[in-house]
Amino acid sequence: MEKNGRKLLLAGLGMLAAFVIWTMLIQTVDVQPVGQNGTNIGFAEQNQWFHKLTGVHMVLYTVTDWLGLVPIAVCMGFGVLGAIQLFRRKSLFKVDSDILLLGVYYILVIAGYLIFEMIPVNYRPILIEGRMEASYPSSTTLLVVSVMPTLAFQVRRRVQNSVVRKTVYSYTAFFTLFMVIGRTVSGVHWLTDIIGALLLSAGLYLLYHGTVRLTEGRNGI
Repeated sequence: MEKNGRKLLLAGLGMLAAFVIWTMLIQTVDVQPVGQNGTNIGFAEQNQWFHKLTGVHMVLYTVTDWLGLVPIAVCMGFGVLGAIQLFRRKSLFKVDSDILLLGVYYILVIAGYLIFEMIPVNYRPILIEGRMEASYPSSTTLLVVSVMPTLAFQVRRRVQNSVVRKTVYSYTAFFTLFMVIGRTVSGVHWLTDIIGALLLSAGLYLLYHGTVRLTEGRNGI
């Protein structure tokens, strides 16, 4: 258990390192003023080619935007679970460690989102309601890919019914795939924004998963 935790932590750190490198690359490789109002975009040729290939689909954008409430509901659900445990057990230290770590993890995900909202790396290829909006990394993709795997992970740990577990696994995989593809082809992000979100969310999730395994291994669970 402890060995697996270390491997997951190393994998998570590797993904975060890849995200940092990717972020540096999109600010230095083939940077051209092809964005809204002449803003600079890295990997300009590839991003423009993919954007022209997919076009813009505002219905798909709206659908995936509203479905972004699903991972928020998942976060709230685990928040309620933690609050119930705290109320019943009368101590924060008696709340399940994986739930406490999950709360810290969600805070890190939100922090990552807010940082890039305040310090835009680039802007969306189109105006949203007449405004320029930060586009890197794709916030919806980051939220979905960071949160939905935690649902599957927690269900596997806490639910014994195999039918329920398989149903949740299937739903989680389908929903995540639909949201990533939908956000990619909707035309509201550059392709590099989606890739950045996948790298960051994978790195953060692996760190959470690895930390849980490592903690349980040291506690002899």
